[in-house]
Amino acid sequence: MMPDPLAGKTVVVLGFARQGQALARWLPSIGANVVVSDTRDFGELAEAVLDFIDSPITYAFGGHPLELLDNADLLCLSGGVALDVPIVAAARGRGIPLSNDAQLFLERCPAPVIGITGSAGKTTTTTLVGRMCEAADRTTWIGGNIGDVLLDNLNDMLPEHTVVMELSSFQLEIMERSPKIACVLNVTPNHLDRHGSMEAYMNAKAHIFLHQNAQDICVFGYDDPGSNLLADQAVGRVAWFSLREMVPDGAFMAGNRLMVVGAGSPDGQPHVVCGREDIRLRGEHNVRNVLAACAIAGAAGVPVEVMRDTIRNFTGVPHRLEPVRTVDGVTYVNDSIATAPERVIAALRSFDEPIVLLAGGRDKKLPWGEMAALAAQKVRYLVTFGEHGPAIAEYVRAARLLGGRLEGIDTFKTLDEAVKRAAEVARQGDVVLLSPGGTSYDSYADFAARGDHFKELVNALEERNRGERR
Repeated sequence: MMPDPLAGKTVVVLGFARQGQALARWLPSIGANVVVSDTRDFGELAEAVLDFIDSPITYAFGGHPLELLDNADLLCLSGGVALDVPIVAAARGRGIPLSNDAQLFLERCPAPVIGITGSAGKTTTTTLVGRMCEAADRTTWIGGNIGDVLLDNLNDMLPEHTVVMELSSFQLEIMERSPKIACVLNVTPNHLDRHGSMEAYMNAKAHIFLHQNAQDICVFGYDDPGSNLLADQAVGRVAWFSLREMVPDGAFMAGNRLMVVGAGSPDGQPHVVCGREDIRLRGEHNVRNVLAACAIAGAAGVPVEVMRDTIRNFTGVPHRLEPVRTVDGVTYVNDSIATAPERVIAALRSFDEPIVLLAGGRDKKLPWGEMAALAAQKVRYLVTFGEHGPAIAEYVRAARLLGGRLEGIDTFKTLDEAVKRAAEVARQGDVVLLSPGGTSYDSYADFAARGDHFKELVNALEERNRGERR
């Protein structure tokens, strides 16, 4: 076996969280010399370092000193490291190449890779495509920006396997390799605090297909202006998914029937996959996710009957309109993944019941006007929390002046206080919906930790209510 091109090279890894740790595990296995740097100090990372006690790794904590570049052959960025960090700019100035876990994986993966990106719906679509491939009796690896960092499984992958990979704009912005089958679900304002502009954000997303060849396939969201616009730059075959148009290649809705045609069809002709009533996920946005999954899985050769059975059995993934409990006739729903106003809009449109909305977190410099206007019309009571809670309350308060059903607005510092207040104002038949619109980083490690805390609070609330009734 030929040695890996990085054998004997010095690789500096910036960031020692999930992706950085995966790189620290994999790089020594191919003979690379590894230096790990993180802005956090040793005390915060001591537990993680213990897992690498036997690995020949050099550490630099408490910052990213430029001296790390003196012997560096490659700089690997974790997702949380921005391109404007001084050491990254210095590396570019010195001609030191940049990479990340996803790029290194794609360069070496022996199996065909399906890559999925978008501003919303990535995880649901990636998971559903992975389930479809598994149900087609393929050994399937699902990961990337979700689940496993796929470098950890690289040595176990074979050419006949299938890889389904979620890719974020943070990963894509420096990548120079694209998967054989790619999908851009949608491109709407998101992560502008990181990318600075919509143009830069869209340019990052485009890397999922810009490095394809003419035989590769990219699936685009026909109904989404951002995704549709990027399709003009496609290098390979283009397929689509749409709720509103009968596309020539991909998946679409015909009345209440989900259809596949072209690359996704066994003979290229339109075939019925299932009825809309077979989709067990709430919301029009999730119907689009299912359509996208069918277009992608069809391009990968998954049979229509396998798609149908998988859709009928798919109930979603955690923290995405996830029912938690019904307490005293009030249904509590965890949509902690909603870290942008657009996702709150999709969540609000998924319910006909009166809503008590929990919104807040940290802002990503995104527009809130449309969300505020819809909240004033659809939400019965708004409870905000976290850093951006007061601002959200003001946006909705201003929109409320134009009318609507909103009865009240309260603002708190913590999610604990917000849940308590929501339980007080909720009535039988209401939905208490955690759909924050902001990131979790003001109080939590990630959206999953926030969602888990919400579920704990709801479960404790139910137990308390039971105790009060006894």
